[in-house]
Amino acid sequence: MKILHIVPSYKPAYIYGGTIESVARLCEGLANAGEEVKVFTTTANGKEELDITPNTEYDVDGVSVVYFKRIFKDPVYISPALWKRLYKECDRYDVVHIHSWWNFLVIVAAFICKRKKVKTIISPHGMMSDYILHNSNTFFKSISHLSIGKRLLTYSAFHATSDAEVEECVKLIPGWKGFMIPNIVWLPQLEIKKPALPEFTIIFLSRIHPKKGIELLMEAISAMHVKPVLKIAGIGEDKYIDKLKQKAKDLNIANNVKWEGWQDRDQKFKAFMSADLFALTSYNENFGNVVIEALHAGTPVLISDKTGLYSFIKKYNLGWICKTTVEDIKLKLQEAISNTAQRKWISSCASLVINDFFTEEKLIPEYIKHYQQ
Repeated sequence: MKILHIVPSYKPAYIYGGTIESVARLCEGLANAGEEVKVFTTTANGKEELDITPNTEYDVDGVSVVYFKRIFKDPVYISPALWKRLYKECDRYDVVHIHSWWNFLVIVAAFICKRKKVKTIISPHGMMSDYILHNSNTFFKSISHLSIGKRLLTYSAFHATSDAEVEECVKLIPGWKGFMIPNIVWLPQLEIKKPALPEFTIIFLSRIHPKKGIELLMEAISAMHVKPVLKIAGIGEDKYIDKLKQKAKDLNIANNVKWEGWQDRDQKFKAFMSADLFALTSYNENFGNVVIEALHAGTPVLISDKTGLYSFIKKYNLGWICKTTVEDIKLKLQEAISNTAQRKWISSCASLVINDFFTEEKLIPEYIKHYQQ
């Protein structure tokens, strides 16, 4: 099959979080399976641009990628060069897979595909959640959805990465047809070694963003009689990180919070193993790649019930599920800390469970099957 992926940003723009990794793993897996894959994206890299030549085709780990120049910075993605190339070539592909929503780049791309009568799949990557709909640019989203967005989405099929995201898609577009397949996550072979730590250690490792609920986690820790160590690893806006550091001081837990910075592929799995618990108390998370990565490294998880993977974690008893309230996070933290036997059991078997469900070998054939359908 000939498959074209449209995505606002592509690796090495890792500043945008786990979606970059997931889309790249999907494209690479499809190419490795013998499918003809191309990616149209932009030079976006946060406030900067990727150091590449725009409108040039690159081989990125076996995938043909064309990075087009964007004429506005985040969060507005406008690339006339990409749209022009898409209009010219999109009907050469068996399917066009569009990633994300609620930005000009992909909405116009979806319009072009509809105009050219090309079979289209849209992966919202969490963009259909109530949190996203009601916490930023709500006027633009309402107007674009009513004027053209609903028709474009209805024309396409959706791809959701969790049961929770399926519910979000169908809620926004009643009767919308699609399929659910999890994200593909890079899972290296690991020898799991959990060092003995002098203090109970929690790690947050993700993009540092207000939707991640880090303030809730800090407040829960500050309310505990015996306060654990909280390692915060990742990157985000400097102003927001400064705000979090000040909050830690105000809560008198600055000495308990360790700022680890960006962790590359190898570092992050070592970081997971050097913690007793991974925490992701997000207000919204359509999937949660880092949850899979933490479990693969043998680290139990505490995640909110707004994280797409929560039903999987609950079903296989791989961690603790909390509401997005300080009191419930505190309660679940205390349960996790006190239940040493459960944490040891998770450390010993979590990677086996993960490899039963989330490997590229298991998921790529499912993607191909749905593309063909």
